[in-house]
Amino acid sequence: MSDSTNASQKNAATQTQVVVLGAGVIGLTVAHVLSRDARYKIKIVARDMPEDLDSQAFASPWAGANWSPMGTYNERIYKWEKTTYDKFWDMIPTGLAIASPSRVFYEEGTDLNNLWYKTLVRDFRILGPDEIPASMKAGVGFQTVSVCPDAYLPWLKAELVARGVEFVRKRVVTLGEAAALAGPNGVLVNATGLGARSLIGLEDKDVYPIRGQTIVIDNPKVHEFMCTELTNAEDGNATYIIPRPHPSRDGRFTTILGGKYQKDDWDTSFSAADAEGILARCAALAPAIRDPATRILRHNVGLRPARRGGPRVEAETLDVPVKSRWLTDEPEGEKGTVLVVHAYGFGPAGYQMSWGAAEEVGELVNSRVNPNGA
Repeated sequence: MSDSTNASQKNAATQTQVVVLGAGVIGLTVAHVLSRDARYKIKIVARDMPEDLDSQAFASPWAGANWSPMGTYNERIYKWEKTTYDKFWDMIPTGLAIASPSRVFYEEGTDLNNLWYKTLVRDFRILGPDEIPASMKAGVGFQTVSVCPDAYLPWLKAELVARGVEFVRKRVVTLGEAAALAGPNGVLVNATGLGARSLIGLEDKDVYPIRGQTIVIDNPKVHEFMCTELTNAEDGNATYIIPRPHPSRDGRFTTILGGKYQKDDWDTSFSAADAEGILARCAALAPAIRDPATRILRHNVGLRPARRGGPRVEAETLDVPVKSRWLTDEPEGEKGTVLVVHAYGFGPAGYQMSWGAAEEVGELVNSRVNPNGA
């Protein structure tokens, strides 16, 4: 047996098994961060894979996939979003991401000089009166970034495959089943999105869907990111226009028009009435949408995986094997402890928090598996 074979076997024997449950943007990004470290042997287990871009069973294919201002200041989330914004910005030369001029509109009386994201974005400024549509009162401008799921998710998978990450298509029913895949002394990253609500043994009832509907158009004149302030969206509407790189990464772009923001709504069917409302609201911001040359390319409906109380990113330990009263044939296996790191509940902000949240997951794993940094 050669020295290289012996070294390979020794390396494999000393690696920590990491199972990432879920192949949406959060699970893939976590795997990307962890795959920098040769001490981890990583397997992504999921029912839906990055190439399943027509599946409505997970949110990532349908997302706006840009950075948008949401909510109020939170130190932890600011760090996640700043990390991700800068990461996307660095991807611009590759064609995976594009920068867009932006205008975000607010009600009169908003303190525009002290918006929480002023230092997160680039080229922040207050809009002049001639830059504000007649229906709006005030606004700010800046540069934002976006990616396109149709190209970005397959790129993430290709990166991971090149790093030796294994992909396994499998429907996992219980937390114990997932932990058994990692095995004693292994790591389970729970990136199940809405699935965290129904995963037996977890059953997080704070997880809920926010229904979204959007329209993808082709019109080179509609090249700015624009949106109105997203408050509680009690009427179920959210108005935004997001230019995104074309899936071919050839310098072209398409634009996504939104949208709907319907909490606790599980309906994934297309609504013509919603589409009419989206077109009307977006055209009020960007009249060029009404040009006869505008081509409607497709309609999207997806469910954002939100969580009351905000995203859950934290670690706990789980003794295996786990017995469940709900399944007779729960997997058996060696006794031991699995480190479980939860990473779900990001709602409409999965893409724009992805790299920062994944870095925190990596820190949680490293601190528990390699506490001395060895």
